[in-house]
Amino acid sequence: QVQLVESGGGVVQAGGSLRLSCAASGRTFSSRGMGWFRQAPGKERNFVAAIHWSGGSTYYTDSVKGRFTISRDNAKNTVYLQMTSLKPEDTAVYYCAADSSHYGTYVTRVAGNYDYWGQGTQVTVSS
Repeated sequence: QVQLVESGGGVVQAGGSLRLSCAASGRTFSSRGMGWFRQAPGKERNFVAAIHWSGGSTYYTDSVKGRFTISRDNAKNTVYLQMTSLKPEDTAVYYCAADSSHYGTYVTRVAGNYDYWGQGTQVTVSS
């Protein structure tokens, strides 16, 4: 069982930065890949970024490459999403999620491969 709690959302002007955190409970955090997804009003939930359980590889959706950085601290059971050069189109509820597999070979962008989800944190970027 993994419980995930996101924090760090808020309102920021375009061009600004935010760092989201996702604190995990449970013993299996360090063996799971982690992902960030987002959902804008009236739209489906979309993949943003993912990180391998080891922290050794990352994967981003094209629209955030070069602006967002995912990282993790397995000693603190926490995954982060550093967001810079924010745009109004980044406005959404951001969710972190834990991969269902342990010590997986790859990271995945498929939501169905994640079996634990946080409650979400709102990010609003004003123009």
